[in-house]
Amino acid sequence: MSLYKRGNTWWVRFTAPNGKRVHQSAETADRSAAQEYHDTLKARLWREAKLGDRPRHTWNEAVVQWLKETSHKATHEDDISKLRWLDTYWRGWALDRLTRQEIQRIGTIKAAEASPATANRYLALIRAILIRAQRVWEWLDRVPAITLYPEPKQRIRWLTREQANRLLEELPAHLADMARVALATGLREANVTGLLWSQVDTARAVAWIHPDQAKGRRAIPVPLNAEALGAIRAQAGAHHRYVFTFRGQPVTRASTAAWYKALARCELTDFRWHDLRHTWASWHVQAGTPLHVLQELGGWRTPAMVQRYAHLAPEHLAEHAARIAAPNLHHPKLRVVK
Repeated sequence: MSLYKRGNTWWVRFTAPNGKRVHQSAETADRSAAQEYHDTLKARLWREAKLGDRPRHTWNEAVVQWLKETSHKATHEDDISKLRWLDTYWRGWALDRLTRQEIQRIGTIKAAEASPATANRYLALIRAILIRAQRVWEWLDRVPAITLYPEPKQRIRWLTREQANRLLEELPAHLADMARVALATGLREANVTGLLWSQVDTARAVAWIHPDQAKGRRAIPVPLNAEALGAIRAQAGAHHRYVFTFRGQPVTRASTAAWYKALARCELTDFRWHDLRHTWASWHVQAGTPLHVLQELGGWRTPAMVQRYAHLAPEHLAEHAARIAAPNLHHPKLRVVK
């Protein structure tokens, strides 16, 4: 039987011209609509098999293929979260139904729900999937133009030495030691909380982040200064595998309630744990560390990622600024008109 009912939903079942068994829900309780779905699907499969028409793929197929091919990405879990949200709107949709207007509609919904910047992250993911569907999988003839929302450039949030010392005093001991390491090495939160003893050599004063632990998927060498070494050595014997623990258990998150309470006592606003990394980079630039060295220390892929800190150390421009300050350059005398 080509059409049958399961519960309140009609299903279709038949053999396609290429011999493949088709068995899927019509997603409707209306028999006439289910029959139309059956006939349309059967006709499309016949055209694909007999006339060479391009198979019509769905958004869900593209999502599955994308997640399979990008499981190595550092943002894989973030992609899954975004795609779950998009599934509520596009489940079962054919890829060629995703027009520019439809994609911008979704962007408008997310911008109103969260922010334009957040909407841009969703739009960028959609665009990446559709581009791969066109260029790699050859499922689409063209990708619609997708316009992102303008985003203002954010200023770099960093602490002075005095502010950092005050914060370290207010933090609980286990968080203070992790913050010391972050300020001394620039390591991201996940790399600090997940740091293993097997990644540290205190005798050589070095640590390392493996490619699969780094956001850029590149190994990061981590020289340890006296501050970082002291904080790490203080953890010796607490756990056989993890460097940082709390009450015998590995720490999974540093930005806890205790972190925010310490910020409040220090009267620090608009400051995240990740801003410790910004603080580390800012201190380096102000101390004269060349940007190409900072790029290697921080594990950034491109110079553009460290260029945002350049304005914090304009001293190297002083020589050039002085070139037009000639000693014989004076203001012209004012002529008094009688």
